[in-house]
Amino acid sequence: MGGRAQQIKPVRPQAGGHRGVTIKSAREIANMREAGRVVASVIALLRKAVCPGVKTKELDLVAAKEIKRLGAKPAFLGYHGFPATICVSVNEEIVHGIPGSRVIKDGDLVKLDVGAVVDGLFGDAAVTVAAGVPAPSSAQLVAVAEESLVKAIHEVRPGARLGDIGSAVQRYAESYGYSVVREYVGHGIGRALHEEPQVPNYGIQGRGLQLREGMVLAIEPMVNVGTWQTKMLSDQWTVVTGDGSLSAHFEHTVFVGPNGPEILTAPLVA
Repeated sequence: MGGRAQQIKPVRPQAGGHRGVTIKSAREIANMREAGRVVASVIALLRKAVCPGVKTKELDLVAAKEIKRLGAKPAFLGYHGFPATICVSVNEEIVHGIPGSRVIKDGDLVKLDVGAVVDGLFGDAAVTVAAGVPAPSSAQLVAVAEESLVKAIHEVRPGARLGDIGSAVQRYAESYGYSVVREYVGHGIGRALHEEPQVPNYGIQGRGLQLREGMVLAIEPMVNVGTWQTKMLSDQWTVVTGDGSLSAHFEHTVFVGPNGPEILTAPLVA
């Protein structure tokens, strides 16, 4: 999550070397695993809470209570003035929706973006959940967006390039006729919610910053039915598709481990 694109999630990815990119210690990764478990627990509760008739602010309350119960802190509340614990974005809203009095309807696509802090280390993840019974076209959009994240994560390993991640998302989403948002991107994460490098959802395989063991990335495909272009609403937070088409958003916090990716915000196993 973030504020204005230019301030928090800029349009263009950084080029060049590893300047500004932090390599996490074993202790930092351990704390990030804990933050990731908190985020996963919150998302599991929210998935069950999304249904026709519920207000988006009620979902925010569910998240706030669970984060507090687990002894963590919300990552988004107060961040650049953001007024809620989580972001809830519905249908054409892509990201950064502010929970409020909006009532979720049958078939709505609800994007839930959750962040938590444990001992100064951050976890960040997002899912798209259909309320009630979605239209087949909506269900396909969600499935493609989620699978594009899976394919992106498969590219994560020491020696890979940022372009490998973005290319994986772009090629898969565009093969279904969808577009990927370019004005908002994923990001490094650790002791700050947004760190270098920026992680676009488009790119050229083999190009861009080389990944190193110890880096942690928040990879977050934002996939639209129509144009990739966006607009910001008057609240200066909520980002919507430029043509009013549907959008889906998924995100995981991913550690670049010695042998490949470790998803720090993976769903909890019962």
